[in-house]
Amino acid sequence: MSKITKETYLYWYELMQRMRKFEEKAGQLYGMQKIRGFCHLYIGQEAVAAGIMSVLKHEDGIITAYRDHALALAKGITANACMAELYGKVTGCSKGKGGSMHFFSAEHKFFGGHGIVGAQIGTGAGLAFAEQYNGTDNVIVTMFGDGAARQGILHETFNYAMLWKLPVIFICENNEYAMGTSVERTSNVHDIVKLGLAYDMPSAQVDGMNPEAVHEAMELAVDRARKGDGPTFLEIKTYRYKGHSMSDPAKYRSKEEVEEYKLKDPVEVIRKKILEKNFATEQQLEEIDNGVKLEIEECVKFAEESPYPDNDELLKDIYAQQDYPFIMD
Repeated sequence: MSKITKETYLYWYELMQRMRKFEEKAGQLYGMQKIRGFCHLYIGQEAVAAGIMSVLKHEDGIITAYRDHALALAKGITANACMAELYGKVTGCSKGKGGSMHFFSAEHKFFGGHGIVGAQIGTGAGLAFAEQYNGTDNVIVTMFGDGAARQGILHETFNYAMLWKLPVIFICENNEYAMGTSVERTSNVHDIVKLGLAYDMPSAQVDGMNPEAVHEAMELAVDRARKGDGPTFLEIKTYRYKGHSMSDPAKYRSKEEVEEYKLKDPVEVIRKKILEKNFATEQQLEEIDNGVKLEIEECVKFAEESPYPDNDELLKDIYAQQDYPFIMD
């Protein structure tokens, strides 16, 4: 296990602040009707993305569900491109056609943003198969929620991923509620990590409010995948501070429950650790905060000033044009 350095702690802090402030601004803009459609915020879950990204390399891919803004930022897509996508502008990462739920960037190996619950589980394994087939040492991180863990595609995918030893890391971000339905109400198996055991898949339950714990679990999983030893399943237990989406008042949770989790706020916990370890001063952290604040202000301005897609974009990017030499005209 490699030592977690000062640079990693500072990277985590800046990244988590960027994700938090972007999502807070997205929520505000949604209330102002600047952003339309569905909008699912990642606030509270930032330690998961931070701990994952400090282990991956650029060539490793990520695929996830529709709570995707923060993960796209973590993978390197600019705040400008992310905010423009929320606005439906042509400068967005999906040219304004994907919106909140369908961020995408082949350049950054970020493969969505998927609105169909659980669909990305099989697609993620397919991406991993492509990496294996092409002989790379890249890994694919396939992320889904506790609700999607109940989909049948998970079992088919786990079976073949283990059979073929695919370089894929399955991550269930268990924030305890599938929309408004608690884990306890969806299955007799409350520890989702156990789903991997039926396939002899190495599996672990991880504290998702702590980027250190996520980082350490990811190191083991990534090393296993790169060596050709196959997949790992991580149930990362986390919590979202907001509702399932912007239209969800989250009345199925008590205020006491939410406040209890806010005591574990990953942004504040890492800030405190940085100060305790003398990795930075209050002033240095405030400079990071101010830099992030400026970045978010600028991305809103960029989105506001960007154009909408032209009408001739309507039917573009629907099908990929390929030339197959074995098909005769």
